[in-house]
Amino acid sequence: MSLIGCHVSITGGVENAPQRASELGCNTFQIFTANQMQWKSAPVSEQSRSDYLVNLKIYEFQTVVSHDSYLINLGGHDPKKLALSRRAFIEEIKRSTFLKIPYMVFHPGSHLGKGDDFALNQIAESLDYCIEKTPGSDVMLLLENTSGQGSNVGYRFEHLQTIIEKSSYPERLGVCFDTCHAFTSGYDLVTTRAYDETFDKFDAVIGLEHLKVFHLNDSKKALGSRIDRHQQLGKGFIGIEPFYRLVNDPRFEDTPMILETPGDDAHYAREIQLLKDAVK
Repeated sequence: MSLIGCHVSITGGVENAPQRASELGCNTFQIFTANQMQWKSAPVSEQSRSDYLVNLKIYEFQTVVSHDSYLINLGGHDPKKLALSRRAFIEEIKRSTFLKIPYMVFHPGSHLGKGDDFALNQIAESLDYCIEKTPGSDVMLLLENTSGQGSNVGYRFEHLQTIIEKSSYPERLGVCFDTCHAFTSGYDLVTTRAYDETFDKFDAVIGLEHLKVFHLNDSKKALGSRIDRHQQLGKGFIGIEPFYRLVNDPRFEDTPMILETPGDDAHYAREIQLLKDAVK
């Protein structure tokens, strides 16, 4: 059975996430470990952690994914802002480690006028710094491919591979493949041939063994538009068939697939069931 879930809220405490995910039909899920739009967050309490871990067992979850704050930019050039991002990223790693979350997804970063090469080098250096400041952590840090909107890097598979190669800790790095971002950055998924060519390209450049998590999102914008706008499955330019291919692709049978499509919980439950029903 494919691992299919969605991003769930931690309102009221991280310990509430497993029950919410189970009620939506998830067999995997993603969370923010703190408010994603604030630099400073209260630490997770020992009681919340204990309750969270108990609830994971109660609701039989094996794999959970976290996502870092949207404010963090590991590729920036302003020293003060870069230091702030690195400190926040270190705290993200610590919270995920504390909660025994195996994968932490993050957006690589933006060059803000300095160019792609500058940002790729800066991100690799930032990752090394943060990994060295969190000894004992085994959380795998997953670079999420981007649409390439604005000055964001990570919109080419080569960008992600360059960051991994430049890091002193490549074994700690992997990739989260976002379908909307891939499509709008120019990697087609719509036809069977296009789907195969895109994953063949990923395998040739990065290696499929490094693909650890999917974000499943249709796109409100066209192929190659480089605009990041998620859409509900089957209602955008990608269409429903590529998602049916993904959940039936034996290469990804054990890869968490996380919905981040717009809508409410009822919508998530409907999409999760749709994908589960499509598994052959």
